[in-house]
Amino acid sequence: MPEATCDIGLIGLAVMGQNLVLNMNDHGYQVAVFNRTVSKVDDFINNEAKGTKVQGAHSLAEFTAKLKKPRRVMMMVKAGDAVDATIAEVLPHLEAGDIIIDGGNSHYPDSNRRTKDLAEKGILYIGTGVSGGEEGARHGPSIMPGGNPAAWPAVKEIFQAIAAKVSDGTPCCDWVGENGAGHYVKMVHNGIEYGDMQLICEAYALMKAALNLSADELHNVFAEWNKGELDSYLIEITRDIFAFRDDDGVPMVDKILDTAGQKGTGKWTCVSALDTGTPVTLIGEAVFARALSARKEERVEISKILTGGGPVKVDRAAFIEDVRRALYCSKLISYAQGYMLLREAAKEEGWNLNMGGIALMWRGGCIIRSQFLGKIKEAYDKNKSLSNLLCDDFFRDTLTKYQQGWRNGVIKAIELGVPTPAFSTALAFYDGIRAARLPANLLQAQRDYFGAHTYERVDKPRKEFFHTNWTGKGGRVSSTTYNA
Repeated sequence: MPEATCDIGLIGLAVMGQNLVLNMNDHGYQVAVFNRTVSKVDDFINNEAKGTKVQGAHSLAEFTAKLKKPRRVMMMVKAGDAVDATIAEVLPHLEAGDIIIDGGNSHYPDSNRRTKDLAEKGILYIGTGVSGGEEGARHGPSIMPGGNPAAWPAVKEIFQAIAAKVSDGTPCCDWVGENGAGHYVKMVHNGIEYGDMQLICEAYALMKAALNLSADELHNVFAEWNKGELDSYLIEITRDIFAFRDDDGVPMVDKILDTAGQKGTGKWTCVSALDTGTPVTLIGEAVFARALSARKEERVEISKILTGGGPVKVDRAAFIEDVRRALYCSKLISYAQGYMLLREAAKEEGWNLNMGGIALMWRGGCIIRSQFLGKIKEAYDKNKSLSNLLCDDFFRDTLTKYQQGWRNGVIKAIELGVPTPAFSTALAFYDGIRAARLPANLLQAQRDYFGAHTYERVDKPRKEFFHTNWTGKGGRVSSTTYNA
């Protein structure tokens, strides 16, 4: 059998797997690789990994024999059944104290289950989010590990070495929490990513409709935005997209079909929000916007029948600034909602999430990396028990200062007939969360009228429930009390 010289092994040589391996090699770690389609191993060793110290293996027995103890086996395979199948195949080659790491986009309940099941077999499990795409994996991703805490010391040095670093050298990687916490944080990251992308698309649609800006003009707008508060990876790549031309000189963005795809993590975020009763409305609208875009043929047909909106007069510079403020304010709301969800999940799952630390992990390497995330870190540094980001001075002051521009942008969208579901729902949430009284009193009266569901009273203590015989014909028996 081969000598055990490798610090870590990786299974799954698709784009992310290959680039993580090369990143580890760059940082002085000896890496063994294996792939179910074995020819991919030789192909990788002879091409992308040529001249490196990466070692290929043609069987799992050979692969695990190359690993120093405790063996660290990282999987970069498709989420779901493929992860369980890979675990089952590699388990016979491992022993107590060895570590299995799932770096794919697994659903957090699966990571909860796998951490527990493998612990019973003496194997330490880590489910980690890895964000940053191909470039991040190669040069420094954001890494969000969770699972069995006993495994963290054995992988901490490697993960923090290959992770992105913020300006002071702090790695965008730290322990998130037990069981599925790492994959949960990555799921929320992806949900926020859905929201950020939709907000940028709505800003584009508004400026296109109101001002008929060319791709070059849009490039200039986003280039300017990227120098200020909106400085971020997604604004940066949007700037570059508008400047890119096809072979015939036509902007490439204008040639792309307007139907968006999705892989499910945004949907998972929304389902978790519904399960915990957390109003994560902006990510929900971003997911539905993608679903609506996919109905291309139906939209084209209906566009011939339905009309709405029309041209409006706007001052170019003032309008662009209103759209920028609408985008920034909506972004603040999206992150506030995402953090509300993290707080609820932590409560439900018993995780001790470091909220400021999560923002730090997202500062570099990942798709949602931005200057703004530093403000979230500062908010939790000032108040570790902050109940809602909207209570922080920076959030409060920015929303107060910019909200009129935000409202102007939404009003103009309505007048133009341009759909801005994310801008609009963010504003509706803002007005809802700041309302001391909502019309839910009428809703409770309706529920009690038709279903005897009971209600609480403003002049009585909370959790004291009442029922009214609204028609004079109802009985004295009420339904069970409700959950608020």
